[in-house]
Amino acid sequence: MARPPKQRCIRCAPVSDYFKPRGVPLHALDEIALELDELEALRLADLDGHYQTEVALRMGVSRQTIGNILARARHKIADALLNGKALRISSTSQGEAQRPPHPPTGEDLVERAAITGPSPVDLTQVLKAMP
Repeated sequence: MARPPKQRCIRCAPVSDYFKPRGVPLHALDEIALELDELEALRLADLDGHYQTEVALRMGVSRQTIGNILARARHKIADALLNGKALRISSTSQGEAQRPPHPPTGEDLVERAAITGPSPVDLTQVLKAMP
């Protein structure tokens, strides 16, 4: 039996939840669902320019999981763009994404680092990058 997915920390709220090629009726298109955790990983890694290790800390999952999420998300986006499919941003995710009641503080990150062991990321850099 597979391990249950770990909760992921999601902070983005997309303005639009659907994208499709112009001029093609929706009923004529195949649809691809982009999960919220995939969108959040893309936002942090590609839009904000964070390394995968930093993205993993922010989302509360392992670096390997982030690599898998990013690969899956990039594949879906490339498929939608190159094959003219509709892209729907799903309201749920495979890891039961949760929006936290508040963004993590420096203390949260230090506590998480103490639990998970030493990290190759300098926590001072992560704290400076926090909104």
